[in-house]
Amino acid sequence: MYDASTSLDVSLMTAASMETAVLSPAPAPVAVSRSKRIVDIFISLSALILMLPLLLLIVLMIRIESPGAPAIFRQKRGGLNGKMFVIYKFRSMHVLEDGSRIEQATRNDSRVTKVGAFLRRSSLDELPQLMNVLKGDMSIVGPRPHALAHDKYYGSILPEYYSRTACKPGITGLAQVRGYRGEIGDIKDMKLRVACDLAYIRSWSLALDIKLIVNTINRLPFDRSAY
Repeated sequence: MYDASTSLDVSLMTAASMETAVLSPAPAPVAVSRSKRIVDIFISLSALILMLPLLLLIVLMIRIESPGAPAIFRQKRGGLNGKMFVIYKFRSMHVLEDGSRIEQATRNDSRVTKVGAFLRRSSLDELPQLMNVLKGDMSIVGPRPHALAHDKYYGSILPEYYSRTACKPGITGLAQVRGYRGEIGDIKDMKLRVACDLAYIRSWSLALDIKLIVNTINRLPFDRSAY
């Protein structure tokens, strides 16, 4: 069985140089699977086409509420082997944070717009990440990517944290289906998420991906931890 904890030279994954990850001779099967990539392309392209009217409606709602402001929020995140990419989300806040200090969203956060509150509760704000999947930066299923500032912080505390970059980040994942999403209250919350991410990498299969996608559709929209 693949061991995600040894897939990267974690000693090189310092907070200052996340992108210097070194692969072991045998990368995780989930990271090199052609079948997973084919499924990602099929699902993301099909979803973008089928949901185009909904996507345009959301853009219109954001534009009406915040004239002149961008409808798409872009932020740097850490991807496969620590390589940086730009993630897309529907803008749900008045601010567009992407610096060395990023404050987590909290319940009743004053930064969240009225339209954004609905988008966040329904998880519709994540839909633009289908473009990230189509581009190859993300997968439908995988560890959720965090802001670089948060990677730097948690990577300096948890030695196993960067092992989760042994596969592409996902729109949903095992941690989210198990209820570990939303605000991170303390380091224990992140430990539980990382444990789920590493378990996913070790036990990955297409059947597991399909199961997690189905569970996501059934459980995550309007989840109590989404705000």
